Amino acid sequence: MTRPPSVETLGEDDARRELAQLAQVLREASAAYFKSDAPNLDDAEYDSLKRRNAAIESRFPHLKRSDSPTDKVGAAPADGFSKVTHSQRMLSLGNAFDEADVQDFVEGIHRYLGMPSDTALAFTAEPKIDGLSLSLRYEDGVLVQAATRGDGSQGENVTQNARTIAEIPQKLVGAPDLLEVRGEVYMDHADFEALNARQGARGAKPFANPRNAAAGSLRQLDASITRSRPLRFFAYAWGDVSEPLAATQYQALIRLGALGFRTNPLTALCSSPEEMVAHYKIIEAQRATLGYDIDGVVYKVDELTLQSRLGMRSTTPRWAIAHKFPAELAWTRLEAIDIQVGRTGALSPVARLMPVTVGGVVVSNATLHNEDYIAGRGGDGLPIRGGTDIRVGDWVQVYRAGDVIPKIADVDLTKRPVQSDVFAFPHVCPECGSAALREEGDAVRRCTGGLICPAQAVEKLKHFVSRSVFDIEGLGAKQVEQFYADGWIREPADIFALESMYGSGLQQLKNREGWGEKSAANLFAAIRDKRRIPLKRVIFGLGIRHVGEQASDLLAKHYGTWDAMIAAIDAAVAYSGPEWEDLLAIDGIGQVMARSLISALSQPAERATVDRLVACLDVEPAEAPVTEGSPVAGKTVVFTGSLEQMTRAEAKATAESLGAKVSGSVSGKTDMVIAGPGAGSKEKKARDLGLEILTEDQWLSLIGRL
Repeated sequence: MTRPPSVETLGEDDARRELAQLAQVLREASAAYFKSDAPNLDDAEYDSLKRRNAAIESRFPHLKRSDSPTDKVGAAPADGFSKVTHSQRMLSLGNAFDEADVQDFVEGIHRYLGMPSDTALAFTAEPKIDGLSLSLRYEDGVLVQAATRGDGSQGENVTQNARTIAEIPQKLVGAPDLLEVRGEVYMDHADFEALNARQGARGAKPFANPRNAAAGSLRQLDASITRSRPLRFFAYAWGDVSEPLAATQYQALIRLGALGFRTNPLTALCSSPEEMVAHYKIIEAQRATLGYDIDGVVYKVDELTLQSRLGMRSTTPRWAIAHKFPAELAWTRLEAIDIQVGRTGALSPVARLMPVTVGGVVVSNATLHNEDYIAGRGGDGLPIRGGTDIRVGDWVQVYRAGDVIPKIADVDLTKRPVQSDVFAFPHVCPECGSAALREEGDAVRRCTGGLICPAQAVEKLKHFVSRSVFDIEGLGAKQVEQFYADGWIREPADIFALESMYGSGLQQLKNREGWGEKSAANLFAAIRDKRRIPLKRVIFGLGIRHVGEQASDLLAKHYGTWDAMIAAIDAAVAYSGPEWEDLLAIDGIGQVMARSLISALSQPAERATVDRLVACLDVEPAEAPVTEGSPVAGKTVVFTGSLEQMTRAEAKATAESLGAKVSGSVSGKTDMVIAGPGAGSKEKKARDLGLEILTEDQWLSLIGRL
């Protein structure tokens, strides 16, 4: 099978399309898995798709979507249970799919900690149970609360149900005064088969798999039903604790075992990536005979002080990763190729397949990337699949190999219909009929219709109201499509005119199907509430190509206010001058992104829509960090050369927390340069400009860290 392209070889347009597809797939899968206990993807596929998404965003941060799956953990708690707010978030894990990923994980830890690559580190390796995450809170040794993970921040209170599980101790002897134990509720194979036999005997619907059965059983509103189900529990972590359990992960698991919790006997200590992978293979070989479902092996840095130093990303810890088991392949018939038009006008081909089960999941769609991919050419122009093109009617091999959405790996030419035709990629937009052009160096063909293209207009509006942007309660994708079709909204500013235009008169919103007086009033109130909005959300909401959520935050922090930013953008319209240089000096803003920003805001039609929107808003200035007493607040600093006492990421984060601006280039606006060994042209330019140059020790002394 042809291995899918790595993230490092993806082109920007391929990455953008894949992120859009991943967002949709993962949104649907999350709701099915966490809220309905009826997953449409298995755990390995779901987690691996999130990793693929995060990896693409890491390489292309400006492409990060407003509905990015990397910012989400699980799904919101279901109705029917009281809610529990976790004092420490219950995060998901990043994923590895091969030995190279494990090596990268270990090397990444060395880099983040600033350790030489040959420094010995210990890791635990344990089976990853395919069940439902549960948090157990003990106070003075007594179980007082049990909660599901939910969305990571808030879960469901299932205390009464958890009390019925025999493997969950009700009282602990010798435990810390406060102890939150985390683990996995699951059902073993024998108990699952017996449960399904009982379901069948009384005419009830059987459960699809042990994970569904365990999740559904734990989340019963009637605890007596949970009591009748054979649930089990493995402990593997902890949250709040009044005193440390131990100095290491492995010792802490031994302590949990001594307190009466079941921990996995296959957990082992490893001292290298090779040992970690070797233990993975040992566990994988036993997978079929364990008697319960696992979907991989979890590696964790053993020393807890290092775990604390490594800390967390937005949804995953840096000190742990799940090494997932591989997925499967299947052959099916390609029945059609549809063209979808995205927010930026990109024409994206999608394969419509005769439904086929791949790795336990029914697949009916697969990405086809772009017209070159269909024609059998890669991004470098060289043949892929041996140069074989893809045609409607072909028998194709589909894979969901862990870190990708459904894709086509190969074509069986022996089954190709005699009358098959080469697929003719459209040169006009299927939505508006405008010319679809492909610029030199771009792998994607794009509609030139702009706002007259309904696909682009609707997608821009959907982006505008999405959770990471304006997040208007009651106004989601479905309502946007409805209002656009009816001619009520054509651009973002129209949203803020809805109440004046459709709050009274013959076409009142409350008179429409699906709406009532209360829901209409609630929507209008929600819209009014979002007239005051942070600057970074306004920038991100404009939907400018290449300007993602992270870049929007960088721009907001740099300029502070909308007026300051728009004045600077207008002054840089010729891509030259001090304002242009200042824009490029923002660490994380490159020429492509900067040109896209200026181009979008200098186009008369698009600028007019932006001006109409801003006129409706009270744009909040970027929140400044608390910098009282900071010696570098408001200063622009540049780090160059090698830092020996902290990594570059730590240095940047520290400087920004003290109110400094970190720039990637030296200019007349730079206040100080921190130069380590190996500093080159940046240090020379700083000396030529007469700027203040500090060593790393001088910098640490200045900010009180030495």
